[in-house]
Amino acid sequence: MELAVQIGQSVLNSLAYLGSLATLTARAGYYTVIAPFQGKPVRFQRAITQAMQVGVRCIPILSLITFFIGLILALQAAYELKKFGAINFVASAVAISMSRELGPLITAVVVIGRSGSSFAAEIGTMKVTEELDALETMAINPVQFLVTPKFIAMAVMLPCLTIWANAMGVLGGSIFGVTKAGFTFTSYINATTDALFLRDIVSGLIKSFMFGLTITAVGCQEGLTTGAGAEQVGRSTTSAVVVSIFLVILVDLVFTAIFYFLGGQ
Repeated sequence: MELAVQIGQSVLNSLAYLGSLATLTARAGYYTVIAPFQGKPVRFQRAITQAMQVGVRCIPILSLITFFIGLILALQAAYELKKFGAINFVASAVAISMSRELGPLITAVVVIGRSGSSFAAEIGTMKVTEELDALETMAINPVQFLVTPKFIAMAVMLPCLTIWANAMGVLGGSIFGVTKAGFTFTSYINATTDALFLRDIVSGLIKSFMFGLTITAVGCQEGLTTGAGAEQVGRSTTSAVVVSIFLVILVDLVFTAIFYFLGGQ
């Protein structure tokens, strides 16, 4: 009986947490779409600053990781494909794997480590030092001032980073294709473009957009609910990373299933 109570309480807590994420996202959406027509302009300068931190500064590490992942994919695919004399399909395997799944997912994980955790740490520190209370005292809504620019930056930059990650993965795969699979660089790129359909690219970008909203919602929510004390900031940051990864995988599963049943996969 006690076990059933604990399970039920965990389910209720999880649903309440998802509800708080949805509420925060809806409030950020309000300040992005509706509030500007009510005399509450979007702080685009802060959004641009966040976009630089989230996107541009993430490019070097993301490029390195996805380049090697593309190379690893080519090696793994070639290991099996050469058994069937189909090593010429290496380019197709790398392109489809990166655009549909690994490009958006690896990008999200890298951004979680860099930006999702920093969102929680930044807002959590402001909560502990009572800066959020000071903003409210000055009639500045913390969601409008702090959270909305982060949502805008992530919604724009994560799909852009995903496109870049896909390109670097293809480039990494081309190293193996040119050196071991009998491709020239031009023929490898041609094989890649022939293998990809618009739905492959669009499905990955839709996932990356949803990943961006999820990462921002979790990071900001953890920051806003940080308890008193410096130790709680660390806990909120850790929780933001763990929960973000779990929810990103869950969102990935849901949208992959949707695209599959709609015929997109």
